[in-house]
Amino acid sequence: MMDRYVEVSLVKRGITCTARLLDDRAPVTCAAVWDPLPLSGDVYHAKYARNEIYALFPPFAESEPPLENPTVTPLPGDLCYFSFAGAELGTKAYGYDREVGPGATVVDLALFYERNNLLLNGDVGWVPGIVWGQVVEGLAEMADGCNDLWRTGAAGESLSFRRA
Repeated sequence: MMDRYVEVSLVKRGITCTARLLDDRAPVTCAAVWDPLPLSGDVYHAKYARNEIYALFPPFAESEPPLENPTVTPLPGDLCYFSFAGAELGTKAYGYDREVGPGATVVDLALFYERNNLLLNGDVGWVPGIVWGQVVEGLAEMADGCNDLWRTGAAGESLSFRRA
């Protein structure tokens, strides 16, 4: 199989990086993400994991991928896939502007832009993610945009994933 790539963008800021899908390490997850592209949603900056931005989506795969190529210590440029029951994200501490009900499933597509990340959440403990992509171009510019997002806020900004 030939390498496949996605573009990850902070839309309002006009910043895009390119990531290679890790089809050899997370084939089920790569297929699950690739098929419905493009995907775009409100961007959030992580509170617990440190150097992470992400968007939340309703489930888009036929079934949730297995925990393939897992990590609790993402590296700069890692794209990760998380699936949560709505009750896991339903507390006000997360700050979401919409109801995340107990019966819902929420998919979190994340980009890690700097080192020293640890997927340990005070409410639920360890939260392993599936590493399905690795940024190969534009990470420095994206990291600058992510730091600006952290400092100035995410309101009105979108995180977009599309085929490159």
